[in-house]
Amino acid sequence: MKRYGTLLVRRRKMALVAFVALIAVSAIWGLQVFGLLKAGGYDNPNSDSTKVTKLLETQFNSQVPEVVLVADMPSYVDNPSNSAIASDLTSALQKVQGVKSVSSYFTLGHTPSLRSTDGKAAYFFVKLNDNVTQSSVGKAIADKFTGNFESAKVYVAGFAAISADINGQISKDLTFAESIAIPLTVVLMFFVFGSLVSAGLPILVAGLSIVGSFSAVWLYAQFNDTSVFSVNLITGMGLGLGIDYALLIVNRFREERARGESVEDSVVKTIGSAGRTVLFSGLTVSIVLASMAFFPQYFLRSFALGGVVVVMLAVAAALVALPALLAIIGDGVNKLHLARQAVKPMESGIWAATARFVMKRPIAVTLVTLLALGGLMSLMGSVQFGQVDDRILPPSNRSVIANNVIRTRFSGREGSPVEIMVQGASDQQIIDFTTSLSQQKHIVRAQSMAGIAQDGQLDRGYAQMFASYAHGDYQRIQAISDVEPRSPQGLTLTDAIRKLQISGAKILVGGSAAIYTDSQQGIEHELPTVLLWIVIWTLVLMFLFTGSVILPIKAVLLNMASLAATIGFLTWVFIGGNLKWLIGDFYVTGTIDTSSLVLVLIVAFGLSMDYELFLLSRIKEQHDIGLGTTESVAIGLQRSGRIITAAALVLAVSFFAFVTSGVSIMKMLGLGIAFAILLDATVIRALLVPALMRLFGKLNWWAPKWLKWVYHKVGLDH
Repeated sequence: MKRYGTLLVRRRKMALVAFVALIAVSAIWGLQVFGLLKAGGYDNPNSDSTKVTKLLETQFNSQVPEVVLVADMPSYVDNPSNSAIASDLTSALQKVQGVKSVSSYFTLGHTPSLRSTDGKAAYFFVKLNDNVTQSSVGKAIADKFTGNFESAKVYVAGFAAISADINGQISKDLTFAESIAIPLTVVLMFFVFGSLVSAGLPILVAGLSIVGSFSAVWLYAQFNDTSVFSVNLITGMGLGLGIDYALLIVNRFREERARGESVEDSVVKTIGSAGRTVLFSGLTVSIVLASMAFFPQYFLRSFALGGVVVVMLAVAAALVALPALLAIIGDGVNKLHLARQAVKPMESGIWAATARFVMKRPIAVTLVTLLALGGLMSLMGSVQFGQVDDRILPPSNRSVIANNVIRTRFSGREGSPVEIMVQGASDQQIIDFTTSLSQQKHIVRAQSMAGIAQDGQLDRGYAQMFASYAHGDYQRIQAISDVEPRSPQGLTLTDAIRKLQISGAKILVGGSAAIYTDSQQGIEHELPTVLLWIVIWTLVLMFLFTGSVILPIKAVLLNMASLAATIGFLTWVFIGGNLKWLIGDFYVTGTIDTSSLVLVLIVAFGLSMDYELFLLSRIKEQHDIGLGTTESVAIGLQRSGRIITAAALVLAVSFFAFVTSGVSIMKMLGLGIAFAILLDATVIRALLVPALMRLFGKLNWWAPKWLKWVYHKVGLDH
């Protein structure tokens, strides 16, 4: 690291100009990324439900309507006067650019299930052309038709309309969140550094990281589906980690100058100490975030990409652009004082006093702290996992209102049927299977082409809407349920249907509930691999950083306890419906979105390791010069406590700003990560780490001789 620092100082101007120019050029493409991002990404592309979706599109020339409308008529829908309204609405919808076809209760044989239980509202189904941006057409339809149409009242739902509302809400929320987070961050930087110049440097690093990351996502999105929510993670992580790393570098540079080192030597020594910490922190956080690439859903894979890119760019900016700039401006970093700040390393103060207090009574502190964490963990008892639907939007959103009309006034979810493909079965077997299916709990109606042919007139209009029921080797069975598809009830229903068998035949179950089920089970299937990846790499990197076997294990266990407490807290908030006075209104569905919770936990784990490394780097410095455990921990916490606190506050502010979002999973992302960060920086780092290090004593630094040899060879310790 010191050799690199020496080279960077020699080529400082070239390094700074080249890095900034590269980011500036990439911004030309990066700022175009928003039009390429999508609101979905929760489906498992390798599942049976995806195979069913592809069969429907390729062999049955059928698709679930992207836009679903409900027309609340002035009288009972079968009143002849309503036919004219329905005809006018159909004609108006067909004129919208991008619309392929329109069907409704009135054109599909007046099938009873297509009208509301009170008989006053009816379904309209809109299919879109393949070559259009669905969310754009969905927005155009929602904007034009939501509200009064002649004497009817129209509600617009469906995936395209919901996606449009989510995209619009995210774009607006991101701007608003940044308008809160950035000014607060700047103020925090002023208090930490006491000068305008030094406070501005972390903002520079964060900005370079964020803008550069957008270009990488833009390139990736040219060839792969990418979640719109990835830009939120990039913004939060870029602002937080960019500032964290800059805090560490700038603070250490000022310390070296305060010791009397030259500007050049100060930069070299800063890279050799704080730079090493930043490098290991970035590697650890990146590898933890990369674990999301194991999941099949592109929602989580997008976060793996965005997270790894923004972290590595934050590291690059902190180890290239920032040291080069410090070598150029030297003591100019302290210009424009707002308040005087002591930069010389101190061995006593509030953090050292806290550490010594804890280490005098380590058993008592450990027990009390673990009991408190256990209280939060106990809140997990009521956790239920689900998946996002329209209700991630505010209760007042037009898509939520429309879907609530469907939930409360219609007997089945006609826009979200259960789709079953059967291969190798006779017509009579299909009829028998359909009969058994219709007797399942929560199935409103089930039908097949064989059954329709046998019964003559059975729901011919409905069969027409969903095209052919047989093609080649496959026969299609369709069922309508009365449960929320993306919910635990939808999973239970899908599992029950999949237990039904036809002798000698192959059965594939698809539709919204099955897509949700396969997504949940896909996450469950990959979770052990993800956990193993995170734990192994964390242990390896922390060993290479510390030379200890005990400290990495302790860090992983403490992080797990912290994350369990975070799950309990989020359960209390989002399932219990608490803290709305603080984070704003949101729809309480009784579940927590699984994918979003996985994201919160993985990001929080990575950031927790960030602070662990910040603290251990300072403790290790004292240990390496011969101090005992108590003094090493006390002085290490004293020298890192202010930086860790400032870094935690900045990251907490960066993510907590997301609670202003109208999208509930963004509220959970912001609140969950902010809570986990603050819990880790206070309870874990200030209490449990000193207490446990005191209890372990010399064992903290134990490792077998052969591992010590590995550490000195590849640990970048020099």
